[in-house]
Amino acid sequence: MSGESPGRLSRSSRLENAIFDGYFFIIKEHLTDPASYATMSALLLTPGALVLGVRPGTSEEKRQAIIAGWYRRQLKEAATGLIARWEAILGVQAGRVFVQRMKTRWGSCNPDSRAIRLNTELAKKPVQCLEYIVAHELTHLLERHHNARFKTLLDAHLPQWPQYRDLLNRLPLAHEAWGY
Repeated sequence: MSGESPGRLSRSSRLENAIFDGYFFIIKEHLTDPASYATMSALLLTPGALVLGVRPGTSEEKRQAIIAGWYRRQLKEAATGLIARWEAILGVQAGRVFVQRMKTRWGSCNPDSRAIRLNTELAKKPVQCLEYIVAHELTHLLERHHNARFKTLLDAHLPQWPQYRDLLNRLPLAHEAWGY
């Protein structure tokens, strides 16, 4: 965002506040500074807000796509280390890991292909919830069903999993915008 500190704006920038997906964002449009067009958009995490820098006239759909991409990258980064850690703990190896928007699940596992899917909304939840989902899905590589053996495996490796599951289930899956 043309080297400006988050707290100071040039005369060529305009601020706008917005709520996307239930979270507060500061939208910063670069108006006349040609150097700002070198980067089409940027998302900067600051204390108290995410600052989204975009070209003037950027559609809401494009803004939401930029934010969704940022969350996806944050989740991939956080999940990579957790997956490696839990693969070692459980003695398993995931095939592919997908991060995608899911409407009804936090994660899924296909034991045959060893594919793990994580809901992008996990990027907005406490890290313990992501760790629980990673451990849960990787445990499916040892036990396909949610039976006594599955719960025993989780108990042995992540004894606090019921608390993390309960926390996650108390949180909304995603923010939904209701139009009236």
